Amino acid sequence: MPERINRRRFIAETGAAVSASALLMSSSSSAQTQEKPNILWITSEDNGPQMGCYGDAFADTPHLDALAKRGVIYTNAWSNAPVCAPARTTIISGMYPPCLGAEHMRSMVPLPPGMKMYPQYLRDAGYYCTNNVKTDYNLVEPGEVWDECSNKAHWRNRPQGKPFFAIFNFTTTHESQIRKRPHKWVHDPDKVRVPAYHPDVKESRQDWAEYYDKMTEMDAQAGEIMSQLEEDGLVDNTIIFYYGDHGPGMPRCKRWPYNSGLSVPMVVYIPDKFKHLRPADYRVGGSSDRLIGFVDLAPTVISLAGQKPPEHMQGRAFLGTYTEAAPEFSFGFRGRMDERYDMVRSIRDQRYVYIRNYMPHLIYGQYLDYMFQTPTTRVWKEMYDAGKLKPPKTYFWEEKPVEELYDLQSDPDEVNNLAQSPDHQAIREELSRALTAWSVEIKDVGFLPEGEMFERSRNSSPYQLGHDTAQFDADRIIGMAQLASTREGALPQLLDTLNDSDSAMRYWAALGIEMRGEEAVRQAHAQLGSALKDKSPYVRVIAAEALGRYGGDDGLKLALPVLLELTPPDRNGMFVSLLALNAIDHIGDKARSTLDALKSMSRQPDNVPDRYKGYPGRMFERLIDVFSA
Repeated sequence: MPERINRRRFIAETGAAVSASALLMSSSSSAQTQEKPNILWITSEDNGPQMGCYGDAFADTPHLDALAKRGVIYTNAWSNAPVCAPARTTIISGMYPPCLGAEHMRSMVPLPPGMKMYPQYLRDAGYYCTNNVKTDYNLVEPGEVWDECSNKAHWRNRPQGKPFFAIFNFTTTHESQIRKRPHKWVHDPDKVRVPAYHPDVKESRQDWAEYYDKMTEMDAQAGEIMSQLEEDGLVDNTIIFYYGDHGPGMPRCKRWPYNSGLSVPMVVYIPDKFKHLRPADYRVGGSSDRLIGFVDLAPTVISLAGQKPPEHMQGRAFLGTYTEAAPEFSFGFRGRMDERYDMVRSIRDQRYVYIRNYMPHLIYGQYLDYMFQTPTTRVWKEMYDAGKLKPPKTYFWEEKPVEELYDLQSDPDEVNNLAQSPDHQAIREELSRALTAWSVEIKDVGFLPEGEMFERSRNSSPYQLGHDTAQFDADRIIGMAQLASTREGALPQLLDTLNDSDSAMRYWAALGIEMRGEEAVRQAHAQLGSALKDKSPYVRVIAAEALGRYGGDDGLKLALPVLLELTPPDRNGMFVSLLALNAIDHIGDKARSTLDALKSMSRQPDNVPDRYKGYPGRMFERLIDVFSA
């Protein structure tokens, strides 16, 4: 796997730019002379493979099931990210967002010079490209991406004789739609299957049943688009994809890089006219167990267009002229979700999912305003607080283990953690090594504090930063993050690292001390006190959080003034403010004395994109509400 990523490393490392024309001229002569297929993508939001064609007898999805009978389903498709914006960023770029600095929910980063979004390569190849209508990329668009991007975008608007690439995206199944009340249920809540991690109560059953109702509605919408294709006499000339943009919009599915949050349906139909573009595992009406991810979609559509995918793309084409061998692993990731910081990486093979939690001291279910609007979330938390739940239904509201390992064959709900099982150490070690190798090879800049990533890449891009070893030493920083997050031992090394010249190393050292709890913070009290004056505000925040949580009254007196100084977003910027607000929340009731100061502060950061400037305000509202109670 590392050899694979090295081979496809973007040539920006040498300071050169990719030549789009050279890339597009690299297709084979036979591909140039053949007619190009039309390509249609039908996508839906916040849904996994809860469909009849995937064996779910409770589902009612006749139109997409009919498409599956004419095509093939992929049983091991992953969205790579468990939430929309980074998942769509993966698709549009053909890159893993952690290497682009684009992993965080609703962020905005530049691509390096020379990189394009895949529709731009298709347009260069002669395609008319339309999107109806969602984008939600965490990337600045490098010029004009679509011929048309609106709720009126349609292949019918193309110039005569042009092949088309068209997307129709449906929000019917989105998280916000499965909790709408009042609702008249079509699928019986009493007959729904409740996953082992959710409480089996009315609210969970109703939310899941409404999800299935929305799947049926979405299926009808997909059927309408396919009917339009048939009306236009284009079915035999068009390759059709259907997929969901990540797992269901239920808590512990959406936002979490388990299989439950990353597994998506992927149905592909390739008409006989273009059967030469089918891979060896394509069987009409059949299925493929090939591991595919959203990172593979861009190179795949470029391959279907007869073009060689650009070398910087990290995915592998699974269809078309340039189909590549199947990967051994798929990868997942989680960064900031709206106003809440966390960091998780995951990997799967054909059977197992391995998860590495880099901030295991944080509970899975940190309060997140949008997630708590779902009835299941609220009732689940209320039952936990009342002591009415038993494992595995308690886990979501507790701190995380450092490592998680699940057998998808025997444990599809991923509740029986095998990371400590003597019988599973070989597979745990294999997946752990492969995940670390991937993080190092792609230059995962998500190991930097979000704001510091922007500061270090101020005159370039986060991707270029990641490939500048003077600015980002991936081996050292990722190694320190792993050591810090083990939560045990190594305190002398962490204390030494608080004096490291690299602020990212100091950041992880401070986190590592905090993650070890009260005794470690007591022993490191003096060094953490000195870190309150660190040049990096991110180090200061974490040192203050550690002292505020575990440093006793003396630590709290030192910590709170520092956090209050760093909290105002108009003075400190979006990212320092958000980290400080999270730290105050983690300190909890002991930080109640900050209430009046929080009430008096400005809540709006300056000079940040609108898509995330409201996140500090949500944290202010949360803290004021809690501390006022």
